[in-house]
Amino acid sequence: MEQTVASAETETLRVNSLHAFAYCQRLFYLEEVEELYTQNESVFAGRRLHAELQKLEREDWQEFNLESVALGLRGRVDALRTLEGHLIPYEHKIGRCYRDRQQQPQAWHSDRVQILAYACLLETVLGVTVPEGRIHYHRDNVTVRVPVDEAGRQLVRDTIEQARQLRASLERPPVCRNERLCLNCSLAPVCLPEEARLARDPEHLPLRLFPRDDEREIIHVTAGKALIRRAGEQLRIAIDDEPEQKLPIQQVGQIVIHKFAQITTPAIHLCAYQDVGVHFISSGGRYIGSIDNRKGSIQRRIRQYQALTNPDQCLRLAQLLVNCRGQSQRRLLLRAQRNRQDALPALQEITTQMEQLLDTISHTDSLEALRGIEGHLAALYFSGLPYLIGDQVPEKLHFNGRNRRPPQDRFNALLSFGYGMLLKDVMNAILTVGLEPAFGFYHQPRTQAPPLALDLMEIFRVPLVDMVVIASINRMQWNFDECFEVCRDHVWLSDDGRRKFIQLYEARKGEMWKHPVTNYSLTYRRLLELEVRLLEKEWCGEAGLFGKLILR
Repeated sequence: MEQTVASAETETLRVNSLHAFAYCQRLFYLEEVEELYTQNESVFAGRRLHAELQKLEREDWQEFNLESVALGLRGRVDALRTLEGHLIPYEHKIGRCYRDRQQQPQAWHSDRVQILAYACLLETVLGVTVPEGRIHYHRDNVTVRVPVDEAGRQLVRDTIEQARQLRASLERPPVCRNERLCLNCSLAPVCLPEEARLARDPEHLPLRLFPRDDEREIIHVTAGKALIRRAGEQLRIAIDDEPEQKLPIQQVGQIVIHKFAQITTPAIHLCAYQDVGVHFISSGGRYIGSIDNRKGSIQRRIRQYQALTNPDQCLRLAQLLVNCRGQSQRRLLLRAQRNRQDALPALQEITTQMEQLLDTISHTDSLEALRGIEGHLAALYFSGLPYLIGDQVPEKLHFNGRNRRPPQDRFNALLSFGYGMLLKDVMNAILTVGLEPAFGFYHQPRTQAPPLALDLMEIFRVPLVDMVVIASINRMQWNFDECFEVCRDHVWLSDDGRRKFIQLYEARKGEMWKHPVTNYSLTYRRLLELEVRLLEKEWCGEAGLFGKLILR
């Protein structure tokens, strides 16, 4: 039986947020102030347990939605029972209880605060005395009784006051000292506690708490006459007379709509609700835009604005960025020296000049000077790219300088399409993290792409696009007639070429790369999001890990 005992428009704290506050103040801040919520297996297990208990104990199970403006709390008790004339709130936990020195079962501190808060809510709203609360730990099959006395009531009042003060703060709390608390925390992929500890102490040996991969699929719809619609909790894709494809929404991470494929409004709503990225790519492979389904994150974007209006901060981050891209470009050319003895003098001259330029980055005093260095580095890099193409490659696939908008040869058509795909993925990561893509630190605003996305692209251009293009050309994976469309001096990828590049690109994103600072391996898919989160740490007091993904 579910009842609503009290309701008010006045802002109150959730009892669950007090549990988070008592567990970890940083967790409380991320959820209540920055509005970040994630779910892991423990969260789902708790929900399943709750549903099973409701079925098993339906006659003796009561749920109450409670809210007290006077107390400043709201929440729903797991179960409420009447024993010997008294109301007793119950909480069910899937884990183990705490054991004292005598190995007697006790409630964990955060669980104790939670059950006491429910008891205080009952007393305040119903005007009754609650003698105790009970917490059942299912892994131990132990029920711990928590007495409700004046000390317990004062603990709840003090915790509410402290939580209110933290909620009003503009500063995100540091990671907790007890590393064990982070192991099962659902927000570890957002908080990045181990990375924060590493930023403070370079000798720290981090655990890998960041999820290894997102197992959901990225769906590319390349047919121009395709229609994507919703059917319950599924996406259905219809292409002309072909059989309709059915995709459960839980299996989809992104929908990438190429050319003039269409998606219905209900399908967009489903994607937004399930945090599925929706992105649009033009017929020529240019990134057009994304559906922005961010919820909350206002406080985080305020901090981003504050940080990136600081010229010194922007210059420091831009130096990291230009150095990261330039070092990767140089090392890619250094690799070629092993196999191209005929081009060794030219490549050595190019890489030596690049090394000299890279040494000047830390001495630049303006973004304008840094852009000059970056432009020179790029010119040197592209002058060395032709030496990376094998002698067996036909002339039509050779590289003779960078050109775009539109590309004028097949090599540049591949680069441009790849950069469009990369921009889409960087945008997806920025929106997932909750930052503002329109506010960057290096690139200037322009009509085609948000500056922050252009900034972060620089880190991944070499490993995710340039190396894919060069490797596929040297392996003779492209057919002139089937993969490209030539119109006068413009060259585009055909439908077949687009599908082939998508396959190569997605395969590359699935490869593992060991992060040079954190020393754990992730797929490039996850590294995209990790790098955005490490960027945010640069202005949250945990700097030092951004821009280190340099090609080995």
